[in-house]
Amino acid sequence: MNRIILALASLSILSFVSPATSDPSKYRSVPSVATLADAALVSDTKKGSSIDKILEDLYDDADLKKADLSYDVFKRAAVGYFNLKDLGKLNKNKNLLTVIDFNKPSREKRLWIIDMDKKKVLYHSLVAHGRGSGDDRAVKFSNIENSHMSSLGFYVTKNTYTGKHGLSLKMEGVDRNYNTNAYQRAIVVHGADYVSEAFVKQHGRLGRSHGCPALPTDINAKVVQLIKDGTCLYIDAAQANYQSAYLNPDNAIKSFESQIMKRQAEMLSR
Repeated sequence: MNRIILALASLSILSFVSPATSDPSKYRSVPSVATLADAALVSDTKKGSSIDKILEDLYDDADLKKADLSYDVFKRAAVGYFNLKDLGKLNKNKNLLTVIDFNKPSREKRLWIIDMDKKKVLYHSLVAHGRGSGDDRAVKFSNIENSHMSSLGFYVTKNTYTGKHGLSLKMEGVDRNYNTNAYQRAIVVHGADYVSEAFVKQHGRLGRSHGCPALPTDINAKVVQLIKDGTCLYIDAAQANYQSAYLNPDNAIKSFESQIMKRQAEMLSR
């Protein structure tokens, strides 16, 4: 409710005027409440609001607590997403963020695909880690070839191919010292029959990959087609030494503002 009030209050400031005419060709459409709410968020941000306020609203709007995604994990993922957007490393036409939380055991759903524009969870799924990283829990991570470990950090998805695991998705790791060897290690998104509720019931945990974030076979193709070609994927785990150039919250605020203003301009030009 507060966001709607803010949005309406910003109406006069942003000079959104609906002329008194019945000819729709002579005026632009009045912006939606969602657009005005975005404008209010930007206005509030410029007055000094923290990135936390912005991300808390996104977290609530997407109902991520109900989806069992930790706010702290989401915050790190979202800050990196906005920074990568700002640097032009992500597809401008796909506002998707994939989050993997390896703080959780493999028997729990620990992958989320979030539409950051519509503020909606599209998938919440099981996902496997590398056999070198641990059994039920991933506790060790590496950027070294043949380690069979998962790698932490931010990735940008690339093109697809069909290999021994069927349709698979290549990824570029963008965190130096943490995942930049992912491409040459063939760390990809692919389906695997050891990623299923049935496997968990039989073994108490998922099977493990050679470092790839493997998915259930029944959703793999749809997920790969959805997130391919330049979307952000982030893998989180409790590692005290993990650092990333993409976790600067000040830069993320600027990126968030520019994206909202761009969306407003597009809507007003229709």
